[in-house]
Amino acid sequence: MTTIPKGYAPTLGLYDTQKAIGLIKNVFQVKLCAALHLKRVTAPLFVDPATGLNDDLNGVERPVGFDIPAVGGTGQVVHSLAKWKRLALHDYDFFVGNGLVADMNAIRRDEELDNLHSIYVDQWDWEKVIDRESRNLGYLQETVRKIVSAICGTLDELQWQFPDLPTQLCRDVTFITAQELEDRWPELSPKERENRFVKEHPTAFIQQIGGKLKSGWPHDGRAPDYDDWALNGDLLFWHEPLGLALEISSMGIRVDQESLSRQLEEAGCAGRRELPFHKMLLAGELPLTIGGGIGQSRLCMLLLGKAHIGEVQASLWDEATRAACKEARIVLL
Repeated sequence: MTTIPKGYAPTLGLYDTQKAIGLIKNVFQVKLCAALHLKRVTAPLFVDPATGLNDDLNGVERPVGFDIPAVGGTGQVVHSLAKWKRLALHDYDFFVGNGLVADMNAIRRDEELDNLHSIYVDQWDWEKVIDRESRNLGYLQETVRKIVSAICGTLDELQWQFPDLPTQLCRDVTFITAQELEDRWPELSPKERENRFVKEHPTAFIQQIGGKLKSGWPHDGRAPDYDDWALNGDLLFWHEPLGLALEISSMGIRVDQESLSRQLEEAGCAGRRELPFHKMLLAGELPLTIGGGIGQSRLCMLLLGKAHIGEVQASLWDEATRAACKEARIVLL
């Protein structure tokens, strides 16, 4: 459902918005690559479902599939590149301390549409090789701080060219676990907890997402075969126009053999052990990595102070959304 904030009016018009989107995407990728020692690579729009490389997200979303007569098989539009990136690091022979970043474009047809969600997803998908000693909370948190620094640095350059933009970001990251959030506000839903916390701490990282909390429910769904649920999290910023916590990135240190086995059992997905990607990981043939996705449209929304994701990306919308935005003079690209 689309909501229009009272008195909302975009700071930038249509053409300045398009110019600013291009600036954000160019500047941020350069800063991200410099901060995390990444190289840009070309990534697939679709994969062979038999490889097990597609991201299963929460396990209920239906991937877009199609037949390919020329190869005698089917293709599946990616949900994300979470597993593909790790295999690419192996195939391209990346070494410890270096990684890759790719432009990921996806279709998530079961997404519920609102101000923040679209069936079209665009993000910077990145992955970096680490050693065994770096599989710890301190390394994860230091990586989060580097990403926040790149985001804030991008805002600095954006406001140099568009000085009327009122966006303000907090450079200091507050870390909290999903269980600590539940302990603090057990009566609230996970999203309500996030909003309450991020309003108090405008840049926050919610750690340890995927496993069941004391309530018996996870904070949010996570596929069991890419993030280590003990070493992952979501990066959120307070988004003033909508008055809520805006998730910019989901990321984490990836599963090793032990955590993959444990999480597959916990999620009831033990059968995935027989898929090619999972066999390689369980055999120790894939590098240890850290990685995540950073939403391109989400970041543009945040930095430009936009109220609807359709202001910074081209997608399809229901009639109610189009009518509400037209009435509020919000231009959907």
